[in-house]
Amino acid sequence: MLTKSSYKFIILGLILAFLFSSAATTHVVKLKRKEEREQRMSWWREAKFGMFIHWGLYAIPAGVWKGQEYEGIGEWIMSHADIPVHEYEKLAYKFNPVKFNAEEWVKLAKEAGVKYIVITSKHHDGFSLFDSKVTEYDIVDATPYKKDILKALNKECKKVGIKFCTYYSILDWHHPAQEPKREEKKNIYGNNLIKEGRKREYIDYMKAQLKELITQYDPGVLWFDGGWVDWWTPKDGKEIMDYLWSLKSNLIINNRAAGNDKMEMVMGDYLTPEQYIPAEHQNKDWESCMTMNDTWGYKKNDNNWKSTKVLITNLIDIVSKGGNFLLNVGPTAEGVIPEPSVKRLKEIGEWMKINGEAIYGTKRWHVIREGPTKVLFIDSYEEDLGTIHEPEYTPQDILFTTKNNTIYAICLAWPEGNVEIKSLGKQSMPDIQVLDVTMIGSDEKLKWTSGEESLSIIPPKEKPCKYAYVFKIKIKES
Repeated sequence: MLTKSSYKFIILGLILAFLFSSAATTHVVKLKRKEEREQRMSWWREAKFGMFIHWGLYAIPAGVWKGQEYEGIGEWIMSHADIPVHEYEKLAYKFNPVKFNAEEWVKLAKEAGVKYIVITSKHHDGFSLFDSKVTEYDIVDATPYKKDILKALNKECKKVGIKFCTYYSILDWHHPAQEPKREEKKNIYGNNLIKEGRKREYIDYMKAQLKELITQYDPGVLWFDGGWVDWWTPKDGKEIMDYLWSLKSNLIINNRAAGNDKMEMVMGDYLTPEQYIPAEHQNKDWESCMTMNDTWGYKKNDNNWKSTKVLITNLIDIVSKGGNFLLNVGPTAEGVIPEPSVKRLKEIGEWMKINGEAIYGTKRWHVIREGPTKVLFIDSYEEDLGTIHEPEYTPQDILFTTKNNTIYAICLAWPEGNVEIKSLGKQSMPDIQVLDVTMIGSDEKLKWTSGEESLSIIPPKEKPCKYAYVFKIKIKES
């Protein structure tokens, strides 16, 4: 017969066994999730450069409503002009992008060196660019165009090997479960309220649309936005993400399903700094999304364009810190990507054809940059670019990337004389032996010396490209 003391030991043993078993199970689950995340992030980490496309009904007013031009980004015209839902939705009757050509858009992306495209399947105004069965407020049911934009783009992306991805807004100015925050003095839709007792209705609506996106278009990324409203919680975001991963385990989801554009990883696979580049590298995956001018959606009077040189410098700066660059275009209501965007994308593509090796598949080196000039992030966002003075970079202003025992030293100005790379001097890097030095895009054999204080390189006589010149440095680490 067991004593009371024996019973206590048995019960204690069972409790400890349960706890150890539970801890072991939790550990296994965490490892599995980590492995799944590493697998799904693999292509994204290699890609480095993506195209953002903001397109919808807001391209029709293009920043002007009833003869008045409104400040701010074009896709927010409904909120900026305080347009009632029943008036705004009439824009759908006029949305007929007869000049839209999916093949031309994707061809441009390919020429630019883009590896993935993210398009607004549904922005804050609630209008869907795809054939949704849970609403008639979409491109097929509500417009004279009657064609599925996402279907056409997805098809062309698959042809050329570009990853197709979709943006989706949690905020929805059109859905009847949400209502404007009338006590706000402006942008009353921007902090929409959820009507009492209707939150579950809206979440179910979201799930239905998101399932359509997953099953019909198989996106590589679901890029969430608009979750800053008070009624949306991290718990809601987790529910959505778990639901999506149950449909597609290798789907990449950004942090905004349960977070914001700040450098905070609430949940999700990567951070999304908006319209800025972090000053230093991050310990998490991240992607800077930016406009070429001041707006995401098309705004006809916004001509505040960043130069190609600035955009290329931004790309290099981002990648040197371990991030991705998501660069936006805002097509017109007819379906045309504005010529200034086309010009810049093609010029970026020319640079990438020569120097893409220093971008794609690279990682952050332990030294990000060196040189006398601070690498300045030029942000035109709702500011006059004419008042911003880009630094005069020198050949000694160098950004670094690396992969496969190779260091890429990217000079932000053309070197007329010797380039002295101090970060690769023997004193700084005693464990690194330089084996060979070339300039990408040049066939000229370079003279170089691996010295105590620096790696000294005599550059080629001819420039291989127009901007940012890449020394390819083969190394051996002891």
